[in-house]
Amino acid sequence: MLGTARLQVRPQHLNAVIPLSSPAATPSLAKLGALLDAVRDACEPGTWSRGVELARDQAVVGERSDGEEIVVRVATDGGLVSPVVSLFLDDLDWDCECKLPEDPCVHVAAAVIAVKQARRQGQSTLELGRSVASERGQLRYGFESSQGVLLLRRWLVTRGDARPFIGSLVERMAEGSGPQLIATKHDHQFESVVGPFRGGELPRKLIARVFRALQGASELTFDARPAEIGPPSSGICLRVSSHRDDFVARLEQDPGISEVFTNGATRHGQVLRAVAPHGMDERTFASLRRGRTFSSHEVGSLVGEILPKVKARVTVIVDTDKLPGVMRVKPRLELATARDGERLSALPRIVYGDPPVARVDGERLTLLAGGDVPLRNVKVERLLLSRLEELGLELGVKRSLAPAEAIALASVLESIDTDIRASDESVHKEFFEVGSLAPRLEMDDQGGFELWFEAGEEGAESGRPTGQRADASAVIQAWERGESLAPLMDGGFGRLPAEWLERFGDRVADLLATKSDVTRKASLPAFTAPDLAALAESLDQIPPPAFGRLKEIIDDFEGIPAAILPDDLQAELRDYQRHGVAWLAFLRKAGLGALLADDMGLGKTVQALCLLGKNSLVVAPTSVLHNWAVETKRFRPNLKFEVYHGPGRSLRDDCPVVMTTYAILRLDIEKLVARKWDIVVLDEAQSIKNPDSKVAKAAYRLDADFRICMTGTPVENRLLDLWSQFHFINRGLLGGRKHFQERYVKPIAAGNPETGARLRQRIGPFVLRRRKSEVARELPPRTEIVLRCELSDDERRSYDAVRAATQTDVVAKLSGGKDVLAILEALLRLRQAACHTALLPGHERVAGRASSKLQLLVDTLSEVAAEGHKALVFSQWTSMLDLTEPHLRAAELTFTRLDGSTRDRGGVVAGFQAPDGPQIMLLSLKAGGVGLNLTAADHVFLLDPWWNPATEDQAADRAHRIGQDKPVIVHRLVAKDTVEERILALQVRKRELAEVAVGQATAAAGITREELVALLE
Repeated sequence: MLGTARLQVRPQHLNAVIPLSSPAATPSLAKLGALLDAVRDACEPGTWSRGVELARDQAVVGERSDGEEIVVRVATDGGLVSPVVSLFLDDLDWDCECKLPEDPCVHVAAAVIAVKQARRQGQSTLELGRSVASERGQLRYGFESSQGVLLLRRWLVTRGDARPFIGSLVERMAEGSGPQLIATKHDHQFESVVGPFRGGELPRKLIARVFRALQGASELTFDARPAEIGPPSSGICLRVSSHRDDFVARLEQDPGISEVFTNGATRHGQVLRAVAPHGMDERTFASLRRGRTFSSHEVGSLVGEILPKVKARVTVIVDTDKLPGVMRVKPRLELATARDGERLSALPRIVYGDPPVARVDGERLTLLAGGDVPLRNVKVERLLLSRLEELGLELGVKRSLAPAEAIALASVLESIDTDIRASDESVHKEFFEVGSLAPRLEMDDQGGFELWFEAGEEGAESGRPTGQRADASAVIQAWERGESLAPLMDGGFGRLPAEWLERFGDRVADLLATKSDVTRKASLPAFTAPDLAALAESLDQIPPPAFGRLKEIIDDFEGIPAAILPDDLQAELRDYQRHGVAWLAFLRKAGLGALLADDMGLGKTVQALCLLGKNSLVVAPTSVLHNWAVETKRFRPNLKFEVYHGPGRSLRDDCPVVMTTYAILRLDIEKLVARKWDIVVLDEAQSIKNPDSKVAKAAYRLDADFRICMTGTPVENRLLDLWSQFHFINRGLLGGRKHFQERYVKPIAAGNPETGARLRQRIGPFVLRRRKSEVARELPPRTEIVLRCELSDDERRSYDAVRAATQTDVVAKLSGGKDVLAILEALLRLRQAACHTALLPGHERVAGRASSKLQLLVDTLSEVAAEGHKALVFSQWTSMLDLTEPHLRAAELTFTRLDGSTRDRGGVVAGFQAPDGPQIMLLSLKAGGVGLNLTAADHVFLLDPWWNPATEDQAADRAHRIGQDKPVIVHRLVAKDTVEERILALQVRKRELAEVAVGQATAAAGITREELVALLE
């Protein structure tokens, strides 16, 4: 029985666990030198230097060596993480099981340096680091039996002496009391299954997982002798014997078992195995456990059913030579065919007999009828399998064949020379080809159209009818699937006009998607005119009348006529703003919606105000509503407007312009949808980016002649943001949501540049985006810098504890496709730990201290304020702003604050903008990221980076906008060697993706599962 007292480890046990190297396994100095040179040449200088330090600190411990491959373990992070490094001398190659992005990593560098040094000193590889390993210790796992139960205890072996190890490696590290030992991957795998472990009986439900975690580990014993973990076993065998003319099959205990444990394990000598299911149903198991007798008439059941069924999981021992195969018949191929929509499903089988009496199912023979048992002819079965491969089929796998494949297979089945037979002779005859298809188009003056495809005359040669039609949707679906044939309405298939579809297939697909997405079938939207005109031209037909009215915006974006500005406009518009007003007016006249996507701070509001008049609705975030009222009074003093907001709100019919918020739009949608609007403007239109949200669905219901979306970030997280806004302004232009995902989102995500170009071309006439660098060259420069801080020792311990406590379990869950919310929670904790330990639950006691990042912020702000500058400080957490305030007071820096709880936002902004106002404004990213003009500040500080760069750009543009006359500096505060540095790298990749849609420097895709894994590892 294992106790809690010290266990003296026997020397022969240690020698068995860690074998000594032989002279034959000693690597040559020449090969080692060449490998060392290769690693050093490939290493970053910093990585090589850290590798030298690890080798000097004797962190490298030998595992094994065969002369060509050297395996060592490198102890890092206090010995708790010890990745295995393999060095391949002949190939001058290496491998490390760590997940660091560097290659070679610091562990490889340390390994090759230490092995070369040991060889110079006459040491064998496996003697390397043994004194240090013995000093630091390693975990051993001791199994023992007690009254039929398998017990396990862990021991920390140091200098040949063993002490019980109780608890968890991760817990001890988090507490700062971790033992100095060299842990293996088996140690971490064990803890990921069991967690903190005190020793004793292993629960039955965990024993299989524990054995998998420890399989291959060398540090195992049973009764103090070396042991190993074997594959799971049912622990039983089926013994077949004969008695006169009968056969007896009986389940028995596997004769190789030395001991059975009640908690789900067996021992075969010094090999431990988990008990695995036997795979039999209860009735079969019970009958065979008692012993079942088969008469000569029942031998077919034994040979054809019982033995094939049990031998996959149970050892079969046959003690007789009388067991027969009772039938000799040639196998053949049979196809079970069925119509599967426009495809043909085919399930190939190898059967015996005609009609079939048995079927081949993998390695088993399944009896289909009573009588004799066929003797399998494996040679002929293999010939039939090769015939199946020629047809592109797989035994026992149902395959859905495209029309062209189905027609080819039907031809084979109809051949008189075939050795393949169909189970249903009629189904495959439905697949035949009737000539090539040609497009046909009919249009009316109201914008309606009918498009179909018609089979040509060449089908008459085969005796098939000509002039048959194919539905346009069926043709496009076949083309998008990459097929060459499409189904005809009256049966059979026609060949696609590949060249014509290559030129116009995308337009047809978009037209059909628009037609199915809009509700007014008789009159399609005006934006379909260019597509219809292109189809008409290709078929020598006259383009639709609506096409002429749109030529200016399609052919010459600059040829739009100037708009008449309102008489009461109190603003001198810039040239690009005049063009924006003209563009909006043109689209309004054409009955089309607009997406005004100018950079933030270029005056989108004043451009929209030039169009507002009778019966207009403006919807904006609550934080921007005040700005609309101020801008309207400033630029259109004679324009009457009503702010529809607050508990006492009422909607008056006599007010030309109504201004409200997205929250009120959602709450009062029935009142707002009851009114027919001339113009509806959605400001910061990314607010409807989620088409499933209540506010987006409310916006879609608004009845308006002209719709405008205004936003500096039309694609904030994913391309679906863009679809949602176009579904509001020009419903049907991008088709339905599913159509958009299939035709645009997936190909763009896969890196298809042509799809991105097609999307830009399609939405181009309805998107106006000007960058500051293009139209507001008088704006002062904007500089972005990264300020890095080094975490203090206490902060580093807290951060590493959080990382260690989440990494193994959480990354494993995410890799398995589960618990994404748990991952986001873990990522939140890591980001908080990088900013201030007090943000972590249970660490409020350190709230009064200045974190390293907070100290860097205050020091930098003090310099900025001393030079007469003003600054904005953004954080995603108001709790981080709470922690910042006391330190600003202590530094005698004046400040104000704006977050979600601020009521008088206009007063706070005006106070800060005043020359004698506070030096600093603290803002929550959500409340202060949009709709604010804060040009009094010329420094912007971002306390906590986020993977979506659009969010940070919105914050920076509060200061860098028209009206700013000083250079703006954006400071990103980042804690070194934390998840924040990976977030910065992720931002770079997302900016590159963003250019696909509308050429904006924002993220074009939300964070993926793979990106989350990369951030946490």
